Amino acid sequence: MKRIVIILAFIFASQNISAQLFTKEKVANNPDFIDQKFLSWGYFLGFNQYDFKFEYNEDLDDILVDDSFGFHLGLIGDMRINNFMNLRFEPGVFFTTRNLRYDESYFGATEFSDADLLREVKSTYIHLPLLLKFSTKRINNFKPFVLGGVSTALNLSSNENNPDDNSSGQFRMRKNTFFYEIGFGVDFYLMWFKFTPSIRGIFSFNDELVRDEDPNSPWTGNIADMQTRGVFINFTFQ
Repeated sequence: MKRIVIILAFIFASQNISAQLFTKEKVANNPDFIDQKFLSWGYFLGFNQYDFKFEYNEDLDDILVDDSFGFHLGLIGDMRINNFMNLRFEPGVFFTTRNLRYDESYFGATEFSDADLLREVKSTYIHLPLLLKFSTKRINNFKPFVLGGVSTALNLSSNENNPDDNSSGQFRMRKNTFFYEIGFGVDFYLMWFKFTPSIRGIFSFNDELVRDEDPNSPWTGNIADMQTRGVFINFTFQ
């Protein structure tokens, strides 16, 4: 009997919450202040986690990438197309570090130290995405959406033009990278502004590795293709 009462109470509470969120009329915050503007502005900040996707020439152990979080911030320019579509430009600065760990098999009979098995790849990106945002109809004071688009990034820490390579401890990457991006989030309409948490995945198009002078380099010789991928957690204020 006690179990039945608990189940009935849970069902009643769930129905009540659902009614409050989706059917019960609430006071609408900022009904026309932002969404009806042709152009609107804002800013964002958040956390990121970058990774690499590798393709190899030979079947050796994978190069491991340590998980680590970076942070980012930037501005938003939003152009309203209609009630459900917006075109967005979100320039930002992104800071991240990736540690690459090599297996001893990459060095064969060559002498190596523990420092040779690790490469720290620090990156500072100027990230320039152009995105289409597709929103649902506003429900009380929130509105879910999905978005997608393309972007380019300038890596200020790429070392692309550095004459030293991994034999001198310098891991090098291309300065310019091109991505496609997909994500989702929810707009929350507060009293004075719109707050938006969202999550987004990014995937690069191009090979970003600058190879060492030695074609048999243990650090780059077995890499056929190296592409960035990552996850962004954004908090937007408009």
